[in-house]
Amino acid sequence: MTTLLTGARLLDADGSRPGWVLLDGDRIAATGLTDVDALPHATTTLELRGRTITPGFIDLHGHGGGGAAYDNGPDEIRQALATHRAHGTTRSVISLVANPIDDVVASLGVVASLTESDPTVVGAHLEGPFLAIGRRGAHSPEFLREPDRETVAALIEAGDGCIRQVTIAPELPGALEAVRQFVDAGIVVAVGHTEADEHLARAAFDAGATLVTHIFNAMPGIHHRDPGPIVAGFDDDRVTLELVADGVHVHPSVVQMTFRAAPHRVALVTDAMAAAGGADGYYRLGSLNVEVRAGIAHLAGTSTIAGSTLTQDAALRTAIVVAGVDEERAVEAMTLTPACVLGRDDEWGRLAVGYAADVVVLDDDWRVERVWAAGSEAVTELPDNA
Repeated sequence: MTTLLTGARLLDADGSRPGWVLLDGDRIAATGLTDVDALPHATTTLELRGRTITPGFIDLHGHGGGGAAYDNGPDEIRQALATHRAHGTTRSVISLVANPIDDVVASLGVVASLTESDPTVVGAHLEGPFLAIGRRGAHSPEFLREPDRETVAALIEAGDGCIRQVTIAPELPGALEAVRQFVDAGIVVAVGHTEADEHLARAAFDAGATLVTHIFNAMPGIHHRDPGPIVAGFDDDRVTLELVADGVHVHPSVVQMTFRAAPHRVALVTDAMAAAGGADGYYRLGSLNVEVRAGIAHLAGTSTIAGSTLTQDAALRTAIVVAGVDEERAVEAMTLTPACVLGRDDEWGRLAVGYAADVVVLDDDWRVERVWAAGSEAVTELPDNA
């Protein structure tokens, strides 16, 4: 069974061009240019004139959506993933908040099982427990701890190869050794939820960290005499910068500045919690209560941001329409760049032959109309509570 998507504009990190894409199973079998290349035969042909086709979005950092949380077992993970699929996310890293180690181990077992049965589940991101208590954000302080070789080894073993990313505050005792230990296990390490200064952040990058967790958030800001981890991340070409483009976590002008200062090194992420794609109200994030008002999530009774209600298509609109980011670079930031972070840029993130059949069709307002993930078309019309 093959599907030909034709008449649209193709847009990825390689540029914009009028063309077509042929999907065959879970791969892109062919691409071509309108009025140049002959259309191939296909089982199904869809005329998409006036639309834009991009690679599927990859979310390196999210905690849930559609009223469901990734920490709450396989059924809720599937429910949350369905919401994000409908908004264009075709590959998801399952982010887990700080919890008791036994609970984290149990969650890793769930994620490991899902990665075997669902190709759109990339693996797990441990956003705890190795975080600075003063920069913990929406993580329970009683579950934070310093890294030690035994705990790190136990988590790596429990992950059984499914841990893709871990966030570490490099100022914690034993943190730099933990960075090396995770990197040696093939896990991407991110600097985040930290009080680190510039020099310590650079030491973490030299130890093997290659990512910054939601840059600007849960870390010291830039000061002209104390540049901190943000400038260290900007200045190191080995490092990719996660960015939450919801208009709340980071001002649109700073979003634009980040893209200009770190070209090809920005990964747009949602950091979404259960309320993503849902209504205002009360939710849970790990063990904490969250109140969502006007689409903004805060720890109940505080002004502390508790993740986001963002979906990747909304992040794309914010980046392009509000922040004025070049459309090719904005699409790159949620396709090829996160694929590079995961070491999968040879199969994800481009509209090219041999790449995964992960495709998003957008209208001229950058809203999702159709989605294919690993060759299967996703449902884009969800119930109101999803």
